[in-house]
Amino acid sequence: MNQPKNTPPVRAGSDQIAQRTQNNKNNEIDLVELFFRLLAAWKLIAALCLLGALSAFGITRFLMTPQYKATSTIYVLSRKDSAINMSDLQIGTALTQDYIKVFSMWEVHEEVISNLNLPYTYVYMKKHLSVTNTSNTRMLDIGFTSPDPREAADVANEYAKVASAFIAETMSTDKPNIVSVALEPSNPVSPSMTKNVVLGFLCGAVLSAGIVFVQMMMDDKIKTAEDIRRYTGLTNLAIVPKEDLRDGEGNNVKKKTSRGREQA
Repeated sequence: MNQPKNTPPVRAGSDQIAQRTQNNKNNEIDLVELFFRLLAAWKLIAALCLLGALSAFGITRFLMTPQYKATSTIYVLSRKDSAINMSDLQIGTALTQDYIKVFSMWEVHEEVISNLNLPYTYVYMKKHLSVTNTSNTRMLDIGFTSPDPREAADVANEYAKVASAFIAETMSTDKPNIVSVALEPSNPVSPSMTKNVVLGFLCGAVLSAGIVFVQMMMDDKIKTAEDIRRYTGLTNLAIVPKEDLRDGEGNNVKKKTSRGREQA
């Protein structure tokens, strides 16, 4: 019987085994192996966590500018209001939203900048100004954030004065009362040293775990009989132990080959 010419040789499934090995390696993540690799790399993890925490401490302490916030408070209540006048109370509560809008007007920013002779723009003032209304109250908290604590208190108090006068003049209503003046803050509101150090520590932990994970995924060497079964699906027929050529003192033992040559 004639054999067809140019017939490619048949391989004993080596390509299929290699392909299956690669697919299994890419699709399977052994969490137990990852856990033990993380334990084995505890020195690396500890070093990177410590490095991350120290880096965050240094950046926060020496490179980031502390910000201080001072707050003054005005009370939206007409002198004609009383505790039993519920209609006036409801109107006053609704007016707080209108008063909050006043603090975003350029006229108020301009007067504050002019009165205190500040070198800032409207955008800067609006960015560092906060006006909030506590729920179920008619009090407005006027806060200003600045790297200078004295400036933060002066600007917050000036906003309260200017806004109160602006509201009374333009809205034809009673002037809101300033019930609390801003004091010079002693502690910065940002950055938070504790928060940044914890974040730096966690970043170091994530980075070190990522390094260990990448090393495990890129390691395609078969080291044990279990690796052969796991990645190829083949069964081990026998295991040949490696011969130890060292004596009890750890010295290499030389043996002679059939040709009489010494071999380590």
